[in-house]
Amino acid sequence: MGVLALDEAKRIAQEKDLDLLLVSKDVDPPICKLINYGQFMYQQKKKSKQNKAKKSSNVIKEIKLSHKISIHDYNVRVNHAKKFLSKKNKVKLTIFFKGREITYRDNLGVQTAERFLEDIQDYGTKDNDIVKSGRNLTVLINPK
Repeated sequence: MGVLALDEAKRIAQEKDLDLLLVSKDVDPPICKLINYGQFMYQQKKKSKQNKAKKSSNVIKEIKLSHKISIHDYNVRVNHAKKFLSKKNKVKLTIFFKGREITYRDNLGVQTAERFLEDIQDYGTKDNDIVKSGRNLTVLINPK
C-alpha cells in the first residue's frame, strides 16, 4: 500500500476488520502489515508444533538383550525395534554379558547381533560396525 500515516493505516485496518501488526520498527518509516491476528497466531502455533515434531527424530531408543535370549523374547524385541524404526527413531542394540559369558562375545554375541540386523533390514540399516565395549556389544541402527 506504500507509505501511509499511522492514523490512515489504523482507519483502513478498521474498515477491513483487520489488525495492524508492526513487522519492523527499526527502519524509517516503520513497516506494518494488515492481518487477521487470530489467524496469524493460529498459523504460528501450527508451525511451532511442526518444528517440534521434526526435532524429535534424534531420539535413540535402546533395546537390551542377552546372547542366550529365548525365541519369544527375541521376537518381542524385534517387534519393538520395528515399531521404533517405523516412527523414525534410531535404535541402539545392546547385547550384554554377565560374568564368564564374556568368552562368548566374539562368536555368539556377534551372531545374535547379525541375526537381529537381518530381521529388521526392511526397517533400518546399521549406522556403524558392531562395537565391543567392556561387557557389551552395541550397534546403532538408523531408520530407512
